[in-house]
Amino acid sequence: MSTYQIVRMYFEDEHDTEILERGLTLEEAQAHCSDPETSSSTALSEEAVARTAEKGPWFDGWREDRRR
Repeated sequence: MSTYQIVRMYFEDEHDTEILERGLTLEEAQAHCSDPETSSSTALSEEAVARTAEKGPWFDGWREDRRR
């Protein structure tokens, strides 16, 4: 059975992609990414706004976790 990871990606190349979580089901990963707080274009929390100010536009996505 495949598992998935949540990754935070930045539009500016100077910031590396971050792995936030691993070992999720596809449904868990999709649920995380459907939250408005997982994209700089829709997030309103202080933490998200500060991240955007510091690092520029970003979003959380999911991908298959190939680590075994």
